[in-house]
Amino acid sequence: MPIIFKRFMVLLRAHVDKASWQLLVTVTTCHLLLVWGLLYYAGEQALIAPDTFIYYYIVTTSTVGYGDFSATTNLGRWIVALVQIPFGLALFGILLGKAGQFMTFWIRRAMTGDKNFNHLRNHIIIFGWHSIRTKKMIDYILADTKRQDRRIVLAVVDEIEHPLLSYSEVDFARLSSFTDDDELARIATSAADKIIIDGQDDDQTFTTALKLSPMVQKGAHISAHFVDESKVALLRAHCQNVECSSSKSAEILVRAMQDPGSSRVQEELLSTLHGDTQFSLKLPVGVKTCQFGALFHYFKEKHDAILLGVAHDLSAQNMDLNPPLDYPVNAGDILHYIAAERVLPDEVAWQRLS
Repeated sequence: MPIIFKRFMVLLRAHVDKASWQLLVTVTTCHLLLVWGLLYYAGEQALIAPDTFIYYYIVTTSTVGYGDFSATTNLGRWIVALVQIPFGLALFGILLGKAGQFMTFWIRRAMTGDKNFNHLRNHIIIFGWHSIRTKKMIDYILADTKRQDRRIVLAVVDEIEHPLLSYSEVDFARLSSFTDDDELARIATSAADKIIIDGQDDDQTFTTALKLSPMVQKGAHISAHFVDESKVALLRAHCQNVECSSSKSAEILVRAMQDPGSSRVQEELLSTLHGDTQFSLKLPVGVKTCQFGALFHYFKEKHDAILLGVAHDLSAQNMDLNPPLDYPVNAGDILHYIAAERVLPDEVAWQRLS
């Protein structure tokens, strides 16, 4: 018995020391019931009806005091003056302070990146933070007028606070490592649909891509950016669901020199903020084989879009650019096209093209 009592006292002291919600709710409930019982004993019939008493208790204890309900007997007034208001007012102040502390805690967690996002599904995760480039990437994502309404999680290992608080669609997570299983579970990596890896250097990007490739859900797509093209070839050989890109500044400079205006074309194709942009569209399951020429004319006529080519997987390793008009296109193939806005699968009359 003494051991049980001792453990009870230790537990009680822990709740008292940190003024836990459990303790505050229990004490407030006990005070409310005590006041109700005393007023009932005092004969305050107008106050003891449950709905009336709850209203009266909150208004009086908080010292708002509208005056529409009050104690009428001498004993009832003494109960209100000595039991209800002094102790109730103290409890009310503690509850308000606890609520403020709770709100501050959650706001602080959002800023420091300590929140848990394992409830998210089919979201976008961006690994890595660059003060200019990352913000541009998010602007491009959000500029797609027909994008799915999915959350974006910015995951970093830098000692920074939420750098994009003004973006309501962006959550912030500060991880200890991009390869730690518990940290990756906290941002629901295995349930993500799109992932961008843009590490501080190629080594971080490479190791993160290797870690994520086997753990993401089937159909999820990973994009990774590198400076060193040797790592691109190595990653492509081992991770089929990772699309690797590298800096093409040399190629763009040569194209701009040989064919003036080429750099402007590249800028237009990549940006969703203005002008026509490159998009992709996967042919739904069940669509019958159709010719590239029929698709080309249909997309131009109905959607003012120009087809560029056909890929057979998300990474487009074996893309056929500008194929012949009789090139067969099957369900599951991916069309790449230029248009002012994205064309959704249900906006295409597939039966007319079969």
